[in-house]
Amino acid sequence: MRKFYCTLLLLAVSTSAIYSQTIIDRDPEIAAMVKEVSADSLHSYIKTLVNFGTRNTLSTQTNPKRGIGAARKWVLQKFNEFAAASNGRLTAFIDTVTYQPDGKRVDSTIILGNVVATLKGTDPNDHRIFIISGHLDNMRTNVMDRVNEAPGANDDGSGSAAVIECARIMSRHTFPATVIFVTVSGEEQGLLGAYYMAKKAKKEGWDIEAVLNNDIMGSNNSSETNIIDNTRIRVFSEGLPAYETEKQAKRIRALGLENDGKARQLARYVKEIGERYVDNIQVVMIYRNDRFLRGGDHLPYVENGFAAVRITEMNENYYHQHQDVRKENGIQYGDLPEFMDYEYLRKNTAINLANLANLAKAPAMPQNVTVEVKKLSNYTSLHWDKPATGNVKGYYILMRETTSAFWQKKLFTTAINADLPYSKDNYFFAVQSVGEAGNESLPVVPSIAGR
Repeated sequence: MRKFYCTLLLLAVSTSAIYSQTIIDRDPEIAAMVKEVSADSLHSYIKTLVNFGTRNTLSTQTNPKRGIGAARKWVLQKFNEFAAASNGRLTAFIDTVTYQPDGKRVDSTIILGNVVATLKGTDPNDHRIFIISGHLDNMRTNVMDRVNEAPGANDDGSGSAAVIECARIMSRHTFPATVIFVTVSGEEQGLLGAYYMAKKAKKEGWDIEAVLNNDIMGSNNSSETNIIDNTRIRVFSEGLPAYETEKQAKRIRALGLENDGKARQLARYVKEIGERYVDNIQVVMIYRNDRFLRGGDHLPYVENGFAAVRITEMNENYYHQHQDVRKENGIQYGDLPEFMDYEYLRKNTAINLANLANLAKAPAMPQNVTVEVKKLSNYTSLHWDKPATGNVKGYYILMRETTSAFWQKKLFTTAINADLPYSKDNYFFAVQSVGEAGNESLPVVPSIAGR
């Protein structure tokens, strides 16, 4: 087991702060799961997906060997194989809805289907849900071309393969919270499958705490610039919330939280946990909801009030994205499997798995986190209540300067309040629940006490 060292502030809340160096260990169960992520398995999934010829959302749903229908059935088959070894914890189905022509990218009535596998949490009182998503469909240069060859190895065979591999490994383990693995359809047609699922979740009151959307994450080189890099992966997250922005604007402005929405907190978490468990990879936070003027399947979730981020390779290659397979001027176009880096995809899949497992093992977030403002003080007084579910051994108080992108200090305490010798003018704070095995919840930024 690898050990990592970082300087923490160990807080004795009832008296004074004690400064010490603490060893941070990887959770051995999660570390073992990360080691199980297989580049060979990912390669085999993508090979099968490519062999369906096309997975365009408008393609055939009746051919047993070709098209989106055959691809969906195969993913369901894989999920059901994993379910057989899960002692009944994992269940899977194709969630379908009839979608009518929309005058945009759907020109005929189709059955839109998401392949969904649910790993039910073991705590009946824990209703939290964590989702990993990739889109099963793909496209050629013409998004309406439902007939001709479209390999879709990277876009988004890579994200779908990551979802399948995480389901394979995690289905053999138990977690208090629920994890959902989903390959959606209709992304290239306008995020249709993701909108269907996000709206359903909002309507039915799902307690979704995090969505990890994986899209184009398995190639290591860029077009035009010819940059080759398989040691960095991007995580995109929204700044100002898309959901009820006007309603939240007053609080955001008053507390200076333009950079501390739920999605941005999730992105910080993905970086910390991913780099903790996966060697030779850097998670690069991008302060955009998605790439410049583009979108992905996490957008419907943030628009419905859920924390969601997009995980994407560092350097995209547009010769192999949304292209007919052809060769022009010595350049090979098309999303072909030979342009994949399966070791890079393994690392990026492992980042997802480590985060899902750490979140699902952790207690729920602390409740009613507040900061006291009754009097002017150079101290910061925080208070919170125990989480609704999960066994806690304590809490981390997170700190960073207002100009810092990342949390800089972690203060551990077993109490539910703290008086810190740091001015709230100069620092941002948040609180995490910490489980008995050291797994951390997502952080909660304090609101104002008594308001």
